[in-house]
Amino acid sequence: MTDRFKLLNCMKLRQKFSNITPAKSIDMTNVTGYLSAFMSCPHVSNRTQKEQHRLRLCFCCNATNLLYLTKKNTAVNQSITYETSNRVYKVGAALHKMLPEDFPWSSRGHLVRCAVVGNGGILKNSSCGREIDSADFVIRLNLAPVNGSDVGVKTDLVTINPSQLSADFRNMAVNPGPLVRHVSVYGNVSLMIPAFAYTVCTAVSIKTLQVFQPIRPQQPVVFFSPYYLKTLDRFWKGLGLKEKRFSTGFMLVNMALELCDDVHLYGFWPFDINLKQQTLQHHYYDNKPPKPFVHAMPEEFIHLLQLHSQGALTLHLQPCL
Repeated sequence: MTDRFKLLNCMKLRQKFSNITPAKSIDMTNVTGYLSAFMSCPHVSNRTQKEQHRLRLCFCCNATNLLYLTKKNTAVNQSITYETSNRVYKVGAALHKMLPEDFPWSSRGHLVRCAVVGNGGILKNSSCGREIDSADFVIRLNLAPVNGSDVGVKTDLVTINPSQLSADFRNMAVNPGPLVRHVSVYGNVSLMIPAFAYTVCTAVSIKTLQVFQPIRPQQPVVFFSPYYLKTLDRFWKGLGLKEKRFSTGFMLVNMALELCDDVHLYGFWPFDINLKQQTLQHHYYDNKPPKPFVHAMPEEFIHLLQLHSQGALTLHLQPCL
């Protein structure tokens, strides 16, 4: 294949995936060949597309100032409406005192190269660890394990699902050791929890903050702003992405698109075969299936693929060199 033909073929594939139609059911066996060829093309970054997406997200959702609750954006006695219902929670003085003062990036300006590490089985044996660790800011999801070879170890922000806390660390108030040891592998990074997604999330999230602040004051525990997540939901529903609730990974990709100059995604692949049509386990660390009827990750993936094709972010779906 001549260089000219390769260039022309890459242009056609880029156009194809820029205009791919989101669908609830995707037959990956009919797509992997084209997608594998496209992922072998040099990625074309588009500064205009990046800035357009940054401005749209900043205008609608404002992760820069509203991603999580701080003393600056939250007042004592303020009533917070839950993300998924009209129930409200009044912020008392005790909780407000434990909130962070402001965002760490407020004084840094835009982050440069960010890696958002999903948990897809496509990362197993990927050898992407060194590349992920080379990013300036690394985001990980739901206390996923780290390793040097495939996913790296560097971490700047990690999320926790409240269901993990309730299931695995319910005695943390009496015995915080297991949870402290579990998160210590990430260093003194921020632990972000959706405390106000559902009412059932709140008590265990606040308990985690109460446990950590005295014994690990260097490790911030922060709460997703339900206002930010509501506006993000409205933004994407307006673009046709309709699902019960976005995955945590998709939420953090949007945060990165607003805050980072260059966004690189790893492990965002919600299918059971890879680009060579080899069987994959669900996560890179286990084969536990997701909860049914909550997320629409194949639809989310199509939107991420479009953003990659447009040059707004870089989606990594092949082993790293």
